[in-house]
This record gives sequence, C-alpha cells and structure tokens, in this order.
Amino acid sequence: MSDECHLCLLGLIVLSSLLTGISGVNVTHVFISSGEDVRLLCNNALHDCTSTTWIYNRFRHSAAVELICLGIKKKDTERHERLSLGSDCSLNIKNISKEDYGSYTCQQWTGMNRDQKQGPDARVYLHVLHVSSSSSSSSQTEISAGRSVTLSCQLYSDPRVSCDDWIRSEGIELFWVNQAGVKLTRSDSRYQILSSSGHCLITLNTTLLNEDHNREWRCNVTQRDQVKSSVTHTVKSSV
Repeated sequence: MSDECHLCLLGLIVLSSLLTGISGVNVTHVFISSGEDVRLLCNNALHDCTSTTWIYNRFRHSAAVELICLGIKKKDTERHERLSLGSDCSLNIKNISKEDYGSYTCQQWTGMNRDQKQGPDARVYLHVLHVSSSSSSSSQTEISAGRSVTLSCQLYSDPRVSCDDWIRSEGIELFWVNQAGVKLTRSDSRYQILSSSGHCLITLNTTLLNEDHNREWRCNVTQRDQVKSSVTHTVKSSV
C-alpha cells in the first residue's frame, strides 16, 4: 500500500474514533467562532458538581491540563479568568480564542477519598472558526479604495485529521458569503478564493471598491448543509 493510502487510512481511523468515541466515552462536537462564549455540557454529571473534574488536551500538541478539580476551578491555568462551572456542571468559557480548540473531558470522581471514577467520561471536541485579515488583527479592516485585502478563515480542529477527510466523511464545508448571504465562487472574477486540502483554511482576496464602505464578508462552516458557525469581517474604506 502506498504512503498516501496509509496516511488516508490513518486519518479516517482517527476521524472515526473522534466522531464515534472511544469505548466508555460519550463524545459530542461543538463548533464555535472566536470571540464568542461557549457552554460545554457534562453529560455524565451527578446530582451535584463536587465530584466533577474537567480536563483539557489540545490533541497531540500539549499535555492534559486540569481546569476544574472536584467542582473547584484551578487557579494556575492560563484561561482561569475566562472559566466558570455551571450549576449543571457544564464548563463555561468566555471570549473563545483560536487557541481554545481541542478536547475537553468531564469526569466524575466519588468514594471516601474521591479516588473512584464514576461512569463513562463525557468528552467534548471544540472546533474554533477564526477569521484574520492581512491588514488588521481585529474583526474589521480599514483600507483605502483601490487596495487589495486578504481575509483568511480557518477551522481550528484536530491536526491529525485532514480537511479532506472531514469533507468526505462528515460533509464539512468552509466557504465565504457576501453580506446578502450569497456564496462566493471562484467563477466571480472579482474574488480570488484559495483553499487548503490539508487544513480547513480558505482565503478571500479582493480589491476594495468605493461602494465597499462598511462591506461585510462572512465565513461559514457547515455540516451536511447545516450552518454550524460563522464569522463576519467588516471592511471600511478610509480617506
């Protein structure tokens, strides 16, 4: 079997385990846009949250980090100020960034010394949609008419799975629309649209016209034609 086939098979195996879950683990997927707040449900929660522990792992890039231990928020985590535990033991994260993507696992620990794990893990895979501009780091760009701007939209997800595998198996699609909600295509000569087959990344390049002041372009991620998340970027023409 060729190296390409081996890689493709590995990607599909990893993707299958992500979507269906590992034995004894309940898995859900959440798509969110950067800058938004998110609530991750703990599907194995008991009657209170004193047994609840939340663990974060950014797949292969980092070691597991305890965010919540037995219902108490850890103070030594980078995102401490943005985290909170809901009354239903859900994990709430404010102002999501592209760095927050990854695997969040909710566990229940019981017993006299809280050393007995109760029930299956509940795992949430968080996928973050983020848009950046070649001219600005904020959600809007201000440039003069006649100049070009490039907007990059990326879905931050498990790096072990290529975007092609997502597209084939789960019908994931990443695309740009204008402020009227019309999908932009490569056949429109005004736009240069490029996408990456390995990463879920799509770029939009266009030259700003006089009538483009306060023009919005939106990046959507859909699953089987259902919008999962979207990010809007506003371009203003400066004098």
